[in-house]
Amino acid sequence: MTPEELSSAVSACLQDAVAAGELTVVDGVDLPEAKVERPKNRDHGDWATTVAMQVAKKVGRSPRDVAQILSERLAQVPGVKTVDIAGPGFLNITLDAAAAGELAQSIVEQGAAFGTGETLKGTTINLEFVSANPTGPIHLGGTRWAAVGDSLARILGAQGADVVREYYFNDHGNQIDRFARSLLARARGEAAPEDGYGGQYISEIADQVLALHPDALEAEDPQEVFRAAGVELMFEQIKSSLHEFGVDFDVFFHENSLFEGGQVETLLEQLRTSGSLYFKDGAWWLRSTDHGDDKDRVVIKSDGNAAYIAGDIAYFKNKRDRGADLCIYMLGADHHGYVARLKAAAAALGDSPDAVEVLIGQMVNLVRDGQAVRMSKRAGTVVTMEDLVEVVGVDAARYSLTRFSVDSNIDIDLDVLTKRSNENPVFYVQYAHARTCAVSRNAEAAGVSRTDEQGQSLFDAALLEHPREADLLAALGQYPSVVAQAAQFREPHRVARHLEALAGAYHRWYDACRVTPQSEDPVAPIHHSRLWLNDAVRQVLANGLDLLGVSAPERM
Repeated sequence: MTPEELSSAVSACLQDAVAAGELTVVDGVDLPEAKVERPKNRDHGDWATTVAMQVAKKVGRSPRDVAQILSERLAQVPGVKTVDIAGPGFLNITLDAAAAGELAQSIVEQGAAFGTGETLKGTTINLEFVSANPTGPIHLGGTRWAAVGDSLARILGAQGADVVREYYFNDHGNQIDRFARSLLARARGEAAPEDGYGGQYISEIADQVLALHPDALEAEDPQEVFRAAGVELMFEQIKSSLHEFGVDFDVFFHENSLFEGGQVETLLEQLRTSGSLYFKDGAWWLRSTDHGDDKDRVVIKSDGNAAYIAGDIAYFKNKRDRGADLCIYMLGADHHGYVARLKAAAAALGDSPDAVEVLIGQMVNLVRDGQAVRMSKRAGTVVTMEDLVEVVGVDAARYSLTRFSVDSNIDIDLDVLTKRSNENPVFYVQYAHARTCAVSRNAEAAGVSRTDEQGQSLFDAALLEHPREADLLAALGQYPSVVAQAAQFREPHRVARHLEALAGAYHRWYDACRVTPQSEDPVAPIHHSRLWLNDAVRQVLANGLDLLGVSAPERM
């Protein structure tokens, strides 16, 4: 019995109790769908539900009264061994060994579909992440967003969402001008401008521009030549780095297109006409405080140029016009102010602020030999994606950046990530997967299989009764709800942490339970059944690692 099947059984018992008149629902009130979760203390049972406390007021009874009614019905469900009432109305459910063990076969048969859901089916989500300015290589903060953003896209997709991965290409504004001036100065053999960019990559791109345009320095507007060609070259490098990191985008949206296409001006005129903008001190302001912002925002500055928020408003409108039901922005630690202003912009357009969601990521630090790693060989002042990947590889980089909540600062210990030991979390999980593959190979050599010669299953769930098997089945059963919660709360690290717990449960099971017989012992039914369990773990580890964009090696 899977957790989903047990949850459905609890809901069915609740509906049956209402139909039988044992519980009476207050008019106009809908009963919730029951959910089961693993209790923190395994002595309390295999699964627990709080549904009795959730519905008590809705049926006008005490939680324990509701729990008593449900427990009597649940006890009659096939596969349920015992149902206990605890505290104010918790229902603790213990399954018999056969019902619990059936999960292993179910996982193997579902394959890559195990852990997926349909809670977001029919929802189009525009997920914008990384969006680093094309003025230099991607730094560690952007690298974190690349890992987390791509994993989040996979997780949202696993819940049925249609996810559009989008990169906002900032090719409009002062930073691009500074980049162009830096390239031009380097090409002329001059010092970088005071507000310019340094690092070896500036020299590399300046040389590439000259190779493409040998007469660039004699052009009528040399800076424009270096701007256009330099931005394109830098962005191609960024896209190449992301691709090698396992991250590809569906849309690369050019900020400049909003201005060149007149979308910004059209939208600002619409806001003026609607009264959402007002004129003060020579500038046009958005009445963003009307919609929860801490202050009104300048949209058109006193010099007549558009402020950043002007592009942000037009960009949001563009995303919605392209069919996005929800626009998720993943921004750096210095963008806290964007949360309220983007929601205010949506409201000013007459749209729902709930169509905007902003995730703020914190800083990443690299540590080696106990000391912070600060300098990049190529960028000069920051550590880049290439620097991290060069040292630890793509898998370790992606996993280590995804296994922490994005709202926490993290230190990445390079010494740990280069170890082939249990200290290294990605090695620990990948090694568990490789071990499941080795067990399968050894089982085949020993004549242990999941099916007989006629293709009939050799699985007896009731044989999986060892305590370590109960623990392992419990961890497997939690996986779908972990993925669902990771999608709901936009927290891919939940998947990584669960994979580590599953790997630990598997390693302990491996030490206690044999899949192949010892020496000359014959192959017994327990061996076939344990192979099903082993392969179920392999499937879940592979599914979870895929959601993180990390490989699942068969040998290590």
